[in-house]
Amino acid sequence: MAGLLPLAALNLLPLAAINMMWYSLPLIVVISLVYSATRQEAMNAILAHAARLGFMIVLFMVLIMIVLAILAWQL
Repeated sequence: MAGLLPLAALNLLPLAAINMMWYSLPLIVVISLVYSATRQEAMNAILAHAARLGFMIVLFMVLIMIVLAILAWQL
């Protein structure tokens, strides 16, 4: 029975990595809102700029993730 415990823990390891990515969502929202609020004064302009900036941050993160996955796959 003791030999099965490490094997079960290894099966749950990908889930732990996926759950850590959820921490990026509030960070992206807060960073984009604060940065946009320092550049704009009207609420509509702040929200529009924050949405664009949040999209750019997510796109950048996905591109970096793809590059790293390709590099890791080639090893």
